[in-house]
Amino acid sequence: MTKEENTGINYCSMPMVKEREFGPNVNPNRESLIRIFSKKWVNETVLQFYFFDRESDGEYVTLNDGTQEWRTWTTSEEEKNVVRKAFQIWKDIGIGLVFKEVNNREDADIRIGFMRGNGAWSYIGRDILDQDIGKDQRTMNFGWDLTKNESEVDTAIHEIGHTLGFPHEHQNPNAGIVWDENAVYESLAGYPNYWSKKKTYHNIIRKISPDTVQGSNWDPNSIMHYPFEAGLIKKPEHYSSGLFPEEGLSERDKLWVKKFYPPVNGDAYETLDLIKSQHLDLAPGEQRNFFIKPSETRHYTISTFGESDTVIVLFEQTDDDLLMIAGDDDSGEDFNAKLSVKLIKGKTYILRIRLYYSRRAGETAIMYW
Repeated sequence: MTKEENTGINYCSMPMVKEREFGPNVNPNRESLIRIFSKKWVNETVLQFYFFDRESDGEYVTLNDGTQEWRTWTTSEEEKNVVRKAFQIWKDIGIGLVFKEVNNREDADIRIGFMRGNGAWSYIGRDILDQDIGKDQRTMNFGWDLTKNESEVDTAIHEIGHTLGFPHEHQNPNAGIVWDENAVYESLAGYPNYWSKKKTYHNIIRKISPDTVQGSNWDPNSIMHYPFEAGLIKKPEHYSSGLFPEEGLSERDKLWVKKFYPPVNGDAYETLDLIKSQHLDLAPGEQRNFFIKPSETRHYTISTFGESDTVIVLFEQTDDDLLMIAGDDDSGEDFNAKLSVKLIKGKTYILRIRLYYSRRAGETAIMYW
């Protein structure tokens, strides 16, 4: 996503994933809260990213004349540095998430390719886990040279924003944008995107669910907003001559990412004792963090109790890192989140719990045995 005022604007094209469906037992308020939080990571997750680096990383594409051409997913250190800088820009806001570059794709949550002509895109948040994406497949791509000008760091910031769980801001139903749809389809069908009407509708025209947006206001300066040339927007009328967000993260971007991923200090952790129920007095979106220190090596069960929707994730604390062991998300279901894991005496584990919804406030608990 560049912000140059010309007709050659490259756009981010998000992968199409099936929208989640809920059963009749899930009331609208419960569904709304699940949609708001379900793509977000539990706070203080260590998100490990990897750049494809093998000669075999890539794929053949069929050209208009019927011939095939190899397109690599690898790139230069200079271009990787643009993406590294973008991760650091998100981190410097002071969020609770941790970003760590790894050299092994098997260890990575985020796998980044640079296939030219394939657009810039990323899965949204925990869709990385839920879509059953193979370890040899990309979860993020950059389809044009990020080193061509300094503003291209915003392209990387934008795609990382998707990975953190944020959708496109121009598809916010609160924006009130009225498109000249024919002009939009015609513009995106040409250079440099060459999108089909289906892809253009999915990434621009379509309004996303009100339950997935951040707050009730529209932020035209958000890093998650596309720039638009003149003639594509009918209303608001003052954008008919074009809409070009300011560079970098907006103040509202910073506010909302810290709302979901606030910094956490060490005294926020409690110890979860064996066979002792711990009451969870959480509002929707809030999180609790516990130490688990088993006194013997054996298999244990960790479970929530109460009529609630939660996600629980267990990590092993190592000398210099956190290793994810297991996780469970019971949102929209009639059972509780539960883990059955082998814990080792002498090791320290961290359990993170985020609440989406509780039928009765304050009636959720956690225990392990």
